[in-house]
Amino acid sequence: MSNYAQNQNVQNTNRWSTKQLVTMALMCAISILLSFIEFPIMPAASFLKLDIALVPSAVVGFAYGAGPGVLVGIVSAVAHGAITGNWVGCLMNIIVTIAFIVPASAIYKRNRTFKGAVIALVVATICLVVGAIIANLIVDPLFYGMPFETVAGLVVPAILPFNVIKGVVISILTALVYKSISNLITPAKNRVRGR
Repeated sequence: MSNYAQNQNVQNTNRWSTKQLVTMALMCAISILLSFIEFPIMPAASFLKLDIALVPSAVVGFAYGAGPGVLVGIVSAVAHGAITGNWVGCLMNIIVTIAFIVPASAIYKRNRTFKGAVIALVVATICLVVGAIIANLIVDPLFYGMPFETVAGLVVPAILPFNVIKGVVISILTALVYKSISNLITPAKNRVRGR
């Protein structure tokens, strides 16, 4: 009966345990700190700055699902926006977070293997790139006053390669970090699954 209860607790992802909440809070703090370590990598578009603040959110998404992962990302984005006053950047970060975390978490939840993780991260990177391009085409003209044609002209030389690089970097770091700490943050799941 105790084993059955343990299995039920593992499968019930609607309840956030104290350990999960503590882990999410810690990941929020790390993500906020990482959001301030950013630098431009595309001379053609210096407003595009690379950071790895999405990694903690992706790790949480892999461990606990899309909801917690997206929540960590949104909290981090809002906190960064509140501190810097850059609410447009906050909006962009939220869009990118949702575009990456939701597919990555959903796919990995169905196939918790190395192959599943690779597929999840590849699909998530594609979604991130597409979401970022669409968001830039809409947000930049509306909030930065950039002509649509100017933004469209930056898609191929700057926005596309920047977000491909960002997606790849985040994917690699997510895989490395999650592999390193998965036994610490999801030990019950690993025991039940025989890992």
